[in-house]
Amino acid sequence: MRPRCGPLDPNEEQRDPNEDPAMTYVIALPCVDVKDKACIDECPVDCIYEGERSLYIHPDECVDCGACEPVCPVEAIYYEDDLPAEWQDYYKANVEFFDEIGSPGGAAKTGMLAFDHPIVAALAPQGEHA
Repeated sequence: MRPRCGPLDPNEEQRDPNEDPAMTYVIALPCVDVKDKACIDECPVDCIYEGERSLYIHPDECVDCGACEPVCPVEAIYYEDDLPAEWQDYYKANVEFFDEIGSPGGAAKTGMLAFDHPIVAALAPQGEHA
């Protein structure tokens, strides 16, 4: 059965933090300090959240439609199984970024969040502004 590509029901069960989430897509290192946001405009379910230095895909809100991946100009978005070995920690970063905020039901409700996952926060400045 193909996942639906529409709004989430706020009454749906949310992930148990002790379970491995059903992550679909992951945003990795090339997004840090770039945040082009083309993926946000393309996402039909508003599951891409903005931290201070990077964007993050909510593992419970993503419906695996893949609309975000081809529009990323820095090729930072990967299907979980295709994530390059050197960026495997970004799977953890995309999951754990939401541990404190839970599942707000769409990034538009939160706006930019004034923090990043520690993996991202610890990085030296990236890109041409470095």
